[in-house]
Amino acid sequence: MSNNHDLRDLARRFLIQGDFLDAAPYGSGHINDTYCARFSQGGTPVRYIIQRVNHNVFRNPVALMDNLQRVTAHLHDKLAGTPDVSRRRLTLLPTRQGGAWHLDPGGNYWRCYIFIEKARSFDAIKSPRQAFEAAKAFGRFQKLLSDLPAPRLHDTIPDFHHTPRRFARLEQALAKDAFNRALAARTEIEFALRRKPMTSLLLDAQLPERVTHNDTKINNVMLDDQTGEEVCVIDLDTVMPGLALYDFGDLVRTATSPAMEDERDLDRVTMQFPMFEALARGYLSTASDFLTPAERRHLVLSGKLITFEIGIRFLTDFLDGDTYFKMHRDGHNLDRCRTQFKLVQSIEEQEEPMNNLLETISSSS
Repeated sequence: MSNNHDLRDLARRFLIQGDFLDAAPYGSGHINDTYCARFSQGGTPVRYIIQRVNHNVFRNPVALMDNLQRVTAHLHDKLAGTPDVSRRRLTLLPTRQGGAWHLDPGGNYWRCYIFIEKARSFDAIKSPRQAFEAAKAFGRFQKLLSDLPAPRLHDTIPDFHHTPRRFARLEQALAKDAFNRALAARTEIEFALRRKPMTSLLLDAQLPERVTHNDTKINNVMLDDQTGEEVCVIDLDTVMPGLALYDFGDLVRTATSPAMEDERDLDRVTMQFPMFEALARGYLSTASDFLTPAERRHLVLSGKLITFEIGIRFLTDFLDGDTYFKMHRDGHNLDRCRTQFKLVQSIEEQEEPMNNLLETISSSS
């Protein structure tokens, strides 16, 4: 994270009352530079989040911020009158010139949010209760945005969850085998090739386009410090048009296995059914009334498919010489691929009871 920014000057660019006290790096995110700034307001320290958009990842920051403005404004309107509303959605603070972002002389785009107090996020789900609350939050988020007026949001990362194109990219990397790594990944390549027909199933299902979050990890949900209940969905940079099931599928991928994403002991990688049940019940408690029957039928498939998709992305990067994902050891991307594929296998082994559970939940709602 860069520390070469004049945070006092940046903070003053936004419509914040009071006297600047200090600012320091905040959170565990790996993409944007995030700081917590404190201002004295009537002698009381008040916190704000100041963030630099990583324009190497998000190549069109203006389109991203347009999405962000529209989404936060819509959530503001939909949640008007809700108790504790200031904590229930992100609030963008305008610049002193009335804009939604500040462009510094170095070409960096900055934004400012009101800090959400008495709540926090977690880097890993610790219990089915947390899984339930996270899924409930993302289901509610989708529901609130299901009537976002036209025009269509911008695609901040085009084809982000277009699994057939991700698979075609794998096939290209395999054909080139530029680093002579295909032999080392032979088992994983065979695993992937056998499942190629699965890659188009969600797209072929003719599901409606929704406004989706596209990064539904537990650390993008704020949970109340006292009650543990979901408070607010954060990190809206990847909010764009997509399928609702992309979000549920990524919840299954990131929340159901007790193992880390790069776990080498594959015996530890398993789809824990109680975690899946918590996700399903939480998500459907808020999303059920706007989902179509076809969307509900494909919930289990979405978990398998999104897990498979990230697995083939890791495998592609391994074959390409590790150029996209950050590495911390030799073979790191292959380890990550193996973990994802083991989770796919575990989901496949439990698909029948998972689908039965969803039928039970749907029939009782």
